[in-house]
Amino acid sequence: MTVHLYLSMIPEALIASMLTPEEFGVYYAVGSLKKARGQAVFFEIDPEFRHEDLPIDEGIQRCVLHEDGSPKRSVYISVYRALERMSLDAIQKLYLVTQDGRTLSLDASSACPEDDAGLHLYQEIAPVHPLVVSNLGAHEFYELIVRHPSTLLTLPAVCFAELRLGELAQNPEYGSVGDLPYSNIDHMRQCLVDLQTKTVHTKMVDRIHSAAFPYRLLKGGVFVGNREKLLCFPLPSPEELRAKHYRWWRSANM
Repeated sequence: MTVHLYLSMIPEALIASMLTPEEFGVYYAVGSLKKARGQAVFFEIDPEFRHEDLPIDEGIQRCVLHEDGSPKRSVYISVYRALERMSLDAIQKLYLVTQDGRTLSLDASSACPEDDAGLHLYQEIAPVHPLVVSNLGAHEFYELIVRHPSTLLTLPAVCFAELRLGELAQNPEYGSVGDLPYSNIDHMRQCLVDLQTKTVHTKMVDRIHSAAFPYRLLKGGVFVGNREKLLCFPLPSPEELRAKHYRWWRSANM
């Protein structure tokens, strides 16, 4: 039976499994007696990938059928600094799984969404997960925190998502909140106003924010980058999601 490698982002971990991506998504999101229910975000990794600091071969060897013939669902290879040790060339697909186990697979694209005018909201997913507003587009934001930091704080690699701001992107002080579910919206407004009035490029809205986020808020997509390059996994349009991935779309909007 084939053994797969999955790089989970919530929480960060490299896992070997005998489950297909769809089966693993159900197992990882819906949970077992040892895990609470919740959404999952993970990458499928080239099974030929190896790193001297990751015991991948040993993890694969431990993936054996149970006595009853059922597949081994997970062998944890690393739960620490897994993302920074990963070659982006080994990443094959991104899977977004709803809390009831509906899985959407996304391919990397060389044509990342254009950085439009206005302000931006980023949910960092791994290795840290603050909620940050910025006047930089996604590619410039990645450059600032990974490749060319302006402070002493830098990350060797990062996975983050851009989330919708609606009218707040252009008019943070008076724009309508609409259906945005963000907590402490007054604080977020002030952070956005500060970006327009002060010489800063980012403001932290919540430094201990949960890495999980409502998929319906995704704007540009999900990004993963290290010091070599940035990969973009754009989300299909709402029309395409409704037409081709209706069950996932309905679950993501519940």
